[in-house]
Amino acid sequence: MTARPEILLIACGALAREIAALKRANAWSALELRCLPAELHNRPERIAPAVRAEIRANRERYAQIFVVYGDCGTGGELDRVLREEGVERLAGAHCYEFLATRPVFAALADTEPGTFYLTDFLLRHFERLVVRSLALDRHPELRGEYFRNYKKLVYLAQTEIPGARERAQKIADSFGFSFEYRFTGYGDLGARLEQLVTSQASLACRA
Repeated sequence: MTARPEILLIACGALAREIAALKRANAWSALELRCLPAELHNRPERIAPAVRAEIRANRERYAQIFVVYGDCGTGGELDRVLREEGVERLAGAHCYEFLATRPVFAALADTEPGTFYLTDFLLRHFERLVVRSLALDRHPELRGEYFRNYKKLVYLAQTEIPGARERAQKIADSFGFSFEYRFTGYGDLGARLEQLVTSQASLACRA
């Protein structure tokens, strides 16, 4: 009989592929993943209530629940909800920070505050989540309005995908941004999930 997963990850859909890859590569059978729609980032006030609902719907089924979100524009509301529910999350303001790692992201932000960041997920879905979502396909004149304070695009790559760097460069060129490529791998995400699995295994051994 297959053992029931002991840890539920409630995660942003933008990280689904990365978490699934880590789970497969490390055979982390203790983890189960539930993702909320990445589109919630367009309405960040809905993130904390959605996370709370998932926690309450699943609390009795798992030994531990862990949230794989940054603050993600909730203005501290997600952390307030997690304190009330007694659940931890991955440290960081957003996925760019924990994928790049906090020191690297801080250095990037200090060097050029007006930076637009891409991840593998955002690069794959750029047309849908940025171009069409902001109506840039219908009103290209809005590009200057939305991005007037940006000067640079940094592609934080989790995997080495053929042609991805070139696609990111084309996006940067189309907006008139300078371009930088950084291979981050899974950053703090992989390290923190490994800690969760190791800690839960130790508790199980002592039980």
